[in-house]
Amino acid sequence: MQQSLHSPKSQSSSASVSDSAAQLSSLQQTYTVIPRVRPHTPLLDAINTPSDMNTLSTTQLITLADELRLFLLYSAGQSGGHFGANLGVIELTIVLHYLLDAPQDQIVWDVGHQAYAHKVLTGRREQLATIRSKDGLTAFPERAESIYDTFGVGHSSTSISAGLGMSLALRYQGLAQTVACIIGDGAMTGGMAFEAMNDAVQQDADLLVILNDNDMSISCSIGGFSRHLAMLWESGYQVDISESGEPVLCQRPDMQAFDRRKRHKEMRDVPQLEDNLFKAIGFTYFGPFDGHNIPELLRVLSIAKQVKGPVLVHIYTTKGKGFAPAELDPVGYHAISKLPAEIHNESQSKSAEALKQNTKPALKYSQVFGNFLCDKAAEDDKLLAITPAMEEGSGMIDFARHFPTRFFDVAIAEQHAVTLAAGMATQGVKPIVAIYSTFLQRGYDQLIHDVALQNLDVMFAIDRAGLVGEDGATHAGVFDFSFLRCIPNIVIAAPKDENECYHLLNTCYEYQGCTAVRYPRGTGTGAIIEQPAQTYKIGEAVIESVLGSNDAPYKLALLAFGTMVATAQQAAESLTSDDTALECQVHVVNMRWVKPLDTAMLESLLAQGVTHIATIEEHVIMGGAGSAVNEYLLNESAAFKRQRPAVGNIGIPDRFIAHGSQAEQWADCGLDVTGVIKQLKQLLS
Repeated sequence: MQQSLHSPKSQSSSASVSDSAAQLSSLQQTYTVIPRVRPHTPLLDAINTPSDMNTLSTTQLITLADELRLFLLYSAGQSGGHFGANLGVIELTIVLHYLLDAPQDQIVWDVGHQAYAHKVLTGRREQLATIRSKDGLTAFPERAESIYDTFGVGHSSTSISAGLGMSLALRYQGLAQTVACIIGDGAMTGGMAFEAMNDAVQQDADLLVILNDNDMSISCSIGGFSRHLAMLWESGYQVDISESGEPVLCQRPDMQAFDRRKRHKEMRDVPQLEDNLFKAIGFTYFGPFDGHNIPELLRVLSIAKQVKGPVLVHIYTTKGKGFAPAELDPVGYHAISKLPAEIHNESQSKSAEALKQNTKPALKYSQVFGNFLCDKAAEDDKLLAITPAMEEGSGMIDFARHFPTRFFDVAIAEQHAVTLAAGMATQGVKPIVAIYSTFLQRGYDQLIHDVALQNLDVMFAIDRAGLVGEDGATHAGVFDFSFLRCIPNIVIAAPKDENECYHLLNTCYEYQGCTAVRYPRGTGTGAIIEQPAQTYKIGEAVIESVLGSNDAPYKLALLAFGTMVATAQQAAESLTSDDTALECQVHVVNMRWVKPLDTAMLESLLAQGVTHIATIEEHVIMGGAGSAVNEYLLNESAAFKRQRPAVGNIGIPDRFIAHGSQAEQWADCGLDVTGVIKQLKQLLS
């Protein structure tokens, strides 16, 4: 069955859609295997810009969705990356680009986890295999990458604010262009989304918001807002849209086909038009509609985009749609690694297995934190743990299972997470906020005003600190030393490995006051965690090694913070063993604490006659740990003013670091061993 849609960009395009939605939807395919060979996608291969879809029929659009889904499966197998969310918005992406005239019309994505299909349809199909690789496509929309990427986004809950800004600016300039914001139900829990909706009503802006409700963020969506969406979904009713754009309450025709589960145990009364949150605050609400039904999306969105004022269209989708394993495990398939190379013979298989068995096991830092959390909670019933929707990523699954009454997932609400902890701390318990470095930036005012200013007993476990590889600049945790160390009443620790991380977590937990332990993404060095947990002295550094002759003309104090201790050690060994190197003695110091600094150690090194001081950190140089050392030496150390040793800071330069592997990013910044040696030689010379 084929049906042409006349003038798809025009106001009347939906009127010609009369195909049976059930018939057409049944054409959609479900796959079970990620293909290793580039699939045959003739219709997709003809789409180089969105306008190339203009002449396609409804049936062809459904075929295009199948081909696009299969291509994304293949591409993800080649490159890895975000997976389930992208599969879930394929039909929506096709319909948006079919109905809207991008890039004149503005399509604004939230977070960007679901923008791969958008990239494919906007001229980046053959580049998609390079996504997340150095010099390849970014994992998220980026304005510098394409004119179709209207707003760069890596953090959630921004699309409505950005889209509202676009709408108001267009209105001011007298331009009539559609602005469509796509936001997930998980991202809608972020307070910024509600602030933007409130203002959109105040401004009476022409704004189309599409709520993609898949009952998920990275994990399952939670909270009162999720329950509200569940009520709308479970009711069996929908607010349909008439041809004139008016809301019409009716029974949802697809209720039986999509009665997959009860999203919440409690049953609710059937909602009336006035009963939903969006209608109550002033949006015109339509939905919920099946977000995988292309004819239905064409009908609804072609009319909704013409309705004046702020409009919200609620669609429900399945995360991982069309790939059976991802539909069954949407959390596990949120993102995937690229497929390993196939093993072609028995000899290779045995070699791979032997290599696997001989590989030294190393814990992820998030696992170290998770283990500490469970161990400490077993002995201290005052411990409570908070996360802003990062239960899996922060290593808290076991804690949540064993201590459910002490675990608080507040959804994507970083500001609330910090102040929630502050409130808890006033009542004599010990809250731990587990949060990524890049997301702590969003709760900065609360950290200063609600925790530190009141000197409350709150601990921050800061994950994903430093460069994070393929997720790129949006997720890099390279600013936390700078924005934390300027705050009074805070203690900041930077462990060198898994063992030290465990004990610094314990040390900061036992400290009465505001503390932060900063650790990186991924696995550590394989260090064995010693038991029982130790309590280190706050602000005390450790000399890791002294290499080279005491008679050497140059004496270098190499002050390393966090995971750069291992790099500093390797660089020092090279400097003192290389016959072509300058003669020098190197003190490798594990500084361990960014605040307070071990100033006694610094004075001791100066007393020993160091001629050069170098700091090294996986953090921006400006305002970082090295700056803290400089400030002490220049402002407080009389010995430094007498001796004036040369000082150099090694860290991340004053620019955003593009995505690539962590090793490539370290090399780009001069933070690999080779780069550090080069900078140290320059300092010594």
